Amino acid sequence: MTVVLDARTATDHFPGIGRYVVNLAAALKAIAPALDLALLIDPAAPANRLTLPNLPVIACPLGPFAPQQQWRVPRLLRNLKANLYHSPYYLMPYRPGVPTVLTAYDVIPLIYPQYYTVPQRLIFRLAHDLALRTARTVLAISEATKRDLIQRLGVPASKIVVTPLAADPCFGPQAAVSIQAMRATYHLPDRYVLYFGSNKPHKNLARLIAAFSNLQLPASHFHLVIAGSWDARYNEAKQLAAHNDRIRFIGPVSEADLPALYGGATVFAFVSEYEGFGLPPLEAMACGTPVIASNTSSLPEVIGDAGLLVDPRDVNAIAAALDRVLDDADLQLELKQRSLDRAAQFSWARTAQQTLDVYQSIVMAN
Repeated sequence: MTVVLDARTATDHFPGIGRYVVNLAAALKAIAPALDLALLIDPAAPANRLTLPNLPVIACPLGPFAPQQQWRVPRLLRNLKANLYHSPYYLMPYRPGVPTVLTAYDVIPLIYPQYYTVPQRLIFRLAHDLALRTARTVLAISEATKRDLIQRLGVPASKIVVTPLAADPCFGPQAAVSIQAMRATYHLPDRYVLYFGSNKPHKNLARLIAAFSNLQLPASHFHLVIAGSWDARYNEAKQLAAHNDRIRFIGPVSEADLPALYGGATVFAFVSEYEGFGLPPLEAMACGTPVIASNTSSLPEVIGDAGLLVDPRDVNAIAAALDRVLDDADLQLELKQRSLDRAAQFSWARTAQQTLDVYQSIVMAN
């Protein structure tokens, strides 16, 4: 069985999808060393933050946005005599010539159309329709994503297999010296609430900032640290925090520093209105950090009973959860252990095995 995994999204432009591809490829290699797995890559695409595993690569100097991929990629697959093509992105060749697996993450433009232009929504819908029609099997990263694919895009349930994500192996309890070094690098206080992610509107940063500003604890106890890439189109959060010197925006964080950033936080707050999976809270839990998260979309699947779940639209509920955790050392210890136990239930080895099972069933049936 010769499988080609499209790794052209393992680049700095697609950090989330890129991490999925890298971890899945490494785990497939580990659990199935006899699998003939090759990675399709664009040699010119920058991938400074991601390192692909040592697997055979097929050079394709075209990104997923290039129209030429519609005939160039099928030709490569044909020359390789590939048995299966796995695309982790919906912009892909729509007549690849071999049985195809597609990974689907979310349908945010269909749930929050107000944040996208009409052309963006049309392209998203059309490209998804083509990709979903092409795929023999769709891998959904959560039960919530599966429901959305069924309800909003009409995908038959029988065509979807749920393969949850997992935290990268680098995420685990952190040594005090690593946390201290990270704090020095980013000039962070000893006690802070952490958010890590983008500032897109559905991430709900404005309500998190409002909740933090309403805390009943003495003002000097904690800071709110907001980390991650910043989209200048959405500046409401920074405007709300402009006069609060306990709120820090530190921007992008290197992959090497991220485990210590999670590990140094007193609590990780992730009150996004919608997530296809919600990898940051799982990474935080893997580091033993207590988590407060939304009770919507996929997040209850990820958090389970390991953290506190709140209504993301209720500022008072978010503030009450923060107050409760920050003011109770015993609860922090309990949530720390629950987080570690819950995170251990997710692994890339398990995800890779589920994916391999799909590969084998398709090839055997073909």
